[in-house]
Amino acid sequence: MSDSIILGIESSCDDTSAAIIKGNCILSNIAANQAIHKEYGGVVPELASRAHQQNIIPVVEKSITKANIQQNAISAIGFTRGPGLLGSLLVGTSFAKSFAMSLNVPLIEVNHLQAHILAHFIEDANPMPPQFPFLCLTVSGGHTMIVLVKDYFDMEIIGKTIDDAAGEAFDKIGKIFDLDYPAGPIIDRLAKEGNPVAFTFNKPRMENYDYSFSGIKTSVLYFIQKEVRKNPDFIKENLNDLCASVQRTIVEILMAKLEKAAKELNVKEVAIAGGVSANSALRQAMQDNHEKLGWNIYIPKFEYTTDNAAMIAMVAQLKYERGEFTDMKTSATAKYDL
Repeated sequence: MSDSIILGIESSCDDTSAAIIKGNCILSNIAANQAIHKEYGGVVPELASRAHQQNIIPVVEKSITKANIQQNAISAIGFTRGPGLLGSLLVGTSFAKSFAMSLNVPLIEVNHLQAHILAHFIEDANPMPPQFPFLCLTVSGGHTMIVLVKDYFDMEIIGKTIDDAAGEAFDKIGKIFDLDYPAGPIIDRLAKEGNPVAFTFNKPRMENYDYSFSGIKTSVLYFIQKEVRKNPDFIKENLNDLCASVQRTIVEILMAKLEKAAKELNVKEVAIAGGVSANSALRQAMQDNHEKLGWNIYIPKFEYTTDNAAMIAMVAQLKYERGEFTDMKTSATAKYDL
């Protein structure tokens, strides 16, 4: 891999992030979070785009300073073109175009979902990168899919959610439990103190490798309504067990389809990516299948699970080597197929 130095910019949702990569080695990876969305129980797009405007210049400056490089050492600028919130993406795209013009360096557009998967090729993401072909369960607040990765830029979605994403299900169930947003990490923490088989919730019966998570949300809601009528303190008295049971159910739904795909396609190289890949129960399930099914598993470092610019910079580096540059006429897009 070349020693070119690339600035990556990520602004697809509510995190403003910038990273510097040299080869496949991350020199800096800076992110500014937007705590304001907690007040609303979810990301407010207009507030997100305003916060990106405030954060992007300080975040980029800090990433360059931490990487200990001069601006004129940057070979190219990679940015998230989509998918994501259009207003947020516009901020990152506009900045990337302007900065690339001012430095007179190439511009490289990056697919956010592709970046989650290719984060596994960052030098310190794993002891060893995955071997092609591999399966990647890409699971976050906005997306849940199983991707067959045949090469860096040859990917096929073989299964996806037909309704809610897994991360979205965690957040919506967290709202039922009156937990703060984002609820996923809170449920994970509380589940460690609970009994994962205390309660049983419905699992969908889906064809092929597709997912559905709206059913478990409804199952939890009806169960809670029934129990709270009998005991108003039911949630408070059983919160750890509820979180553990919900987490077990969601992870079992995720893993059942991944196991089915790995078996039927005869693939032993299996990875996870995206924000929910930080979930401790999902990571343990992957480890269990390494031992039980002989999978070679790839679980990214925590800093490469959530939305981050290091993964954007990694894809941009791979595209830079191939000379795949972007025209300055490019525009952000809320939907961007893998």
